[in-house]
Amino acid sequence: MPNLHELENAMPVAPLKIIALPSAEKMGRRINDYMVEFRKNIHNDKVKNDPAFHGYIESNYLVDVDVPRFGSGEAKAQIGETIRGKDLFILTDVCNHSITYNMNGYTNHMSPDDHYQDLKRVIAACNGKARRINVIMPFLYEGRQHRRSGRESLDCAYALEELRDMGIDNFITFDAHDPRVQNSTPLNGFDNFTTPYQFIKSLLNSEDDLIVDKDHLLVISPDEGALDRAIYFASVLGVDTGMFYKRRDYSTIVNGKNPIVAHEFLGDNIDGKDIIIIDDMISSGGSMLDTARQLKAMNARRVYICCTFGLFTDGLKNFDAAYEHGDFDKVITTNLTYLPPEIYTRPYFVEADMSKFIASLIDFMNHDASLSNVMATTDKIHGIVEAYNSRKDMNEFHF
Repeated sequence: MPNLHELENAMPVAPLKIIALPSAEKMGRRINDYMVEFRKNIHNDKVKNDPAFHGYIESNYLVDVDVPRFGSGEAKAQIGETIRGKDLFILTDVCNHSITYNMNGYTNHMSPDDHYQDLKRVIAACNGKARRINVIMPFLYEGRQHRRSGRESLDCAYALEELRDMGIDNFITFDAHDPRVQNSTPLNGFDNFTTPYQFIKSLLNSEDDLIVDKDHLLVISPDEGALDRAIYFASVLGVDTGMFYKRRDYSTIVNGKNPIVAHEFLGDNIDGKDIIIIDDMISSGGSMLDTARQLKAMNARRVYICCTFGLFTDGLKNFDAAYEHGDFDKVITTNLTYLPPEIYTRPYFVEADMSKFIASLIDFMNHDASLSNVMATTDKIHGIVEAYNSRKDMNEFHF
C-alpha cells in the first residue's frame, strides 16, 4: 500500500463501514479482505490503543444490507446493523445486468435505473445516522448522456445534483466519459480516477517479449474523444501516439446515432509495431474491432485493446470471431463493472484488478489524507516499465 507513513500519523474521521450493494458484492468482498489486511499490519499505535477508536481494526467492515422487492416490483432498503456515527462508503455497479427480480410473475433483469434507485434507497436508510456518506460508483450513471444537444434530457448532471441533495459528502468514479460533468455540483467532492497503472501492469504481466520503446510500440486512440487518454498513456511509456477519426453520415440517424462511414487513421507508420488501443469502454465493441481490423490490415504486429469498462452489450461472439480471424491479440479490461463469467475462459482476456486500489482510496479518505498518495504517478509507472525492460520482479510495484 502506498505511503503508509501518512496513515500511520493520521486519525480516522470516524469508524469505517462499507456497504456493497448486491450489484458490487464480489468487488466489495475483495475490498474488505484488503482493508482487513491493511489495518492488521499498519503501525498506528495512537489509534490502535485509544479506546475512542475502538473498531479501527476489524475482521469485517462490510455492513449487512438488503434491498428486497415486493411483487409489484417496488423495493425498500434494510440495514441489518447500526451505522450511527460511521464513515460510510457505498459501492454500486449500475451496469450489473445479471441480477434479476420478479414483478407480477415476470423475471426482470435490473437496469442502470434500477441500480440507481436502490442506491438512493440505501442512502435514505442511512441519512441522519452515518457520520459521513461517500458513494463509489465506478461506472458513472448516465455518464454517456453528459451534455445536452437540442431537446434532450441531461441525466448525468441531474443524478449528481440529486445525490448531493440527499446529503452525500463525496462521490468517486472512474474514467468518466466527460469529467466536466462534475461542474453540476461544484461545491461537493467529486473524484474521477483513471487506470493507466493497472493497464500497464496487466499488459506487461501478460506478455514476456514486449519492447517498450518508440521503435516497437505505438498507442492508438480509436476516436478523437479518447485522444487525451492515449497521449498520456503514450507519454509515460515514452512511445508515439496516433488516432482514428470516425467519419459519420450526418444525413442519416440509425438507433439514435449518425452511422460511422469509415475510420481514417492519423499517425506514424505502424508497420511491424505492437499497438495498444486505449479507450474508456467497450460497449458493443463494433467500433473497437473495426479499428483493430484496420490496424492488422496495415501490418501491425500485435494489437492489444485496453478499456476501463468491458460492457460487451452484444455478447462475446463478435470478439471470439475477430480473435479467431487474428484481428487482435488481447483484451484488457478492469473488474470495475460486471463481467460475464464466460469471459474468463477466453484466451484473449486479461483482467486488471482494481479492488486493492479502491481499498487504498477508502483507507486514505477515511483518514482525510490526500488522495495524491494513492495516484499512480509517472515515476511509479516508469518504475514498473524499467523493471519489465530489465526483467526484474514487478511485484514490488503494487497498489
